[in-house]
Amino acid sequence: MILQPKCYDRKCIHYKGINQPDGTEQTERPYCAAFPDGIPTDIAYGKDKHLEARSGQGNIIVFEKKRRILI
Repeated sequence: MILQPKCYDRKCIHYKGINQPDGTEQTERPYCAAFPDGIPTDIAYGKDKHLEARSGQGNIIVFEKKRRILI
């Protein structure tokens, strides 16, 4: 089982969850709209908050916190 990524803890609106490409735990990886093939380790589990798009990322999606809706 994979550790919970910081993207989830920080409540990024682009975080999608955990993907298992071949259906096994060995290939589990967190993914999001910015990184559909897997979030880089330094973003998912390190100190990089992904506030700027990376070179070669293929899109300009960056961290964006979910907004709380108060009723």
